Amino acid sequence: MATKITQRELRNDAPAIMRAVENGESFILTRNGTEIADLVPHRQRPEFVPAEDFLGLLADLPPTDPEEFYADLDAAVDPDPFRAAGESER
Repeated sequence: MATKITQRELRNDAPAIMRAVENGESFILTRNGTEIADLVPHRQRPEFVPAEDFLGLLADLPPTDPEEFYADLDAAVDPDPFRAAGESER
């Protein structure tokens, strides 16, 4: 559960509050009794994902037909807005 702090508390105790956030604590910043912001730890993302882990994530996806995929892509993002649907490129 996040701790509510006022704008004044943040200004006066910024170093201690930032250390607490760095250690995983969260805060709700208020001004005149109104909640205005969440102060939460930044999520660290892994810089490298092993191939086995990535392939494991892909294994759960349904199979995709390449022709259907590219047809859907062309329908959504058409580089030539004046070409009729199904008409070959000029």
